[in-house]
Amino acid sequence: MRILTNEEVRHAEEQALARAEMSPLTLIQRAGYAAAQFCIAHFKFTRVCIVCGRGKKGGYGLAAAAALRRIAEDVAVIMLAGSAEDLSPEPAAISVQAGLGPLWAANEADLESDDIREAMEADLILDAIMDPGAPLPISGLEKKAVAAINDASGTVVSLDLPSGVDGDSSAPLHERGQDIVFAQGIIAFIAPRPAHVFGDLTPGPVAVSELGVHPALTSNKVELSAITGQEPGVAFPPRSRDSHKSDFGHVLVIAGSRGKAGAACLTGLSALHTGAGLVTVACPESIEATVAGFSPELMTEGLSETPDGAISIEAGDKLEKMLAGKDVVVAGPGFPANEAAAQFVRRLAALCPLPLLLNGNVLSAFAGRCNELKSRSGARALRVLALNSGEAVRLLGVEQPAESRPAMARRIARETGACVALKGHRTVVAGVSGETWVNLTGNPALARGGSGEVLCGMIGAALARRTEAGGSLPVEFTADLISAFRNDLKVAAAVYLHGLAGDLARDMLHENTVIATDLLRTLTDAFRDCELQTDRGLFYLQR
Repeated sequence: MRILTNEEVRHAEEQALARAEMSPLTLIQRAGYAAAQFCIAHFKFTRVCIVCGRGKKGGYGLAAAAALRRIAEDVAVIMLAGSAEDLSPEPAAISVQAGLGPLWAANEADLESDDIREAMEADLILDAIMDPGAPLPISGLEKKAVAAINDASGTVVSLDLPSGVDGDSSAPLHERGQDIVFAQGIIAFIAPRPAHVFGDLTPGPVAVSELGVHPALTSNKVELSAITGQEPGVAFPPRSRDSHKSDFGHVLVIAGSRGKAGAACLTGLSALHTGAGLVTVACPESIEATVAGFSPELMTEGLSETPDGAISIEAGDKLEKMLAGKDVVVAGPGFPANEAAAQFVRRLAALCPLPLLLNGNVLSAFAGRCNELKSRSGARALRVLALNSGEAVRLLGVEQPAESRPAMARRIARETGACVALKGHRTVVAGVSGETWVNLTGNPALARGGSGEVLCGMIGAALARRTEAGGSLPVEFTADLISAFRNDLKVAAAVYLHGLAGDLARDMLHENTVIATDLLRTLTDAFRDCELQTDRGLFYLQR
């Protein structure tokens, strides 16, 4: 889901209206329904108060009031205007159509009336005051209304953006001053703005409803997208009734060493749990029985090994046989950082005609020789690198890059021709297609051994699917970029699911007690959560 500026959101809306996909009134009514749906999903309430400005956002609030009136015992609307004549056309039409009978507040003194004070005692208060892009800082009546909302005891939900917040700014909330609404939840419309993604605007849920506008058809200056449940919905479409295991691919995992059989097992099991049709784990002969005994669904292939129990260089002689009939290769989990492993993985990268994911210690084999990661098989096979900041620094051969994490990920993608998943807080996926995603799921519970192996298996399973990812494609894409974009999106989807599974495991257990195998258990709920997001049309940046 592309991160757009306020102006780009306005342009996307204008394009949708120009294509006659909907009327302005329909758009506002959809926003009101989405806001009501968001509130019902997350908060308990019997009394609702919506504080509405004169512009479009006030229309959102009125439409939400009309929808919530069917559920709540009491719905009050405070209009920051003297009469319907002071409103924009759409809010005025909704006010008349819904017969809401708002409480009018034409000046600051009106906000002190007994009726308005009583309305502000509601369980749930919706902030529908300031339109995105309105001049800041706010003043006068709107400033007074913001202060009244912040002083109220009810739960506050902001529509689109908290009033007083500049959506185009990435500055965190504590740097934005006091004249803003402090919300417990935010429902954004059409597309997320930089403030939604980077501004830490609320400790509560943040969701986006596109309202049927298709913002993917709009170019974005920010050059970043946020991963939501939308991407897994596209990358993992429902299985058809006549599905066969071959439709979901055969993943080859080349992993493990003596003492690290668990890395190979976790990677293989993760691929199976994420939907791969078949998984074969190729590992040193001495741990093959351990891997095979971990789960009967895993097929195994024993490889020659060094005296210390790592895959030997000679194992490369079996590559052609191992790759036959496979769809994706995941290599590196549990590999030692030695020269034998480095030589093996460089040979694999040179010869493999399949999508290849490399992880962990094996990437040090390409320090100063990033060009070797580019496919030379003639098949234009995809390369995916899953690495943390330390591994990224070593791969680039620099002490400490000055650029941001998105810029670092893009730099590695350019120099290697690979899709890069730069792991950490807000994992960044920089694709071969030129698209860059930032992931907002995940938490410190994932900072432990085995988490990275689970991610690798998930990415492998996503790439192995032979069913094409659908969805809206960026407007500027040419035909030769479409395939690359779809593969990049699958990587982004796996990253989101991995983080979401971690969030669900933390909520079920505790961030200190979550282990990697817990992610395999909560992955089921992560998939279901993404399906629910798609069904509702509410895609979450933050839970």
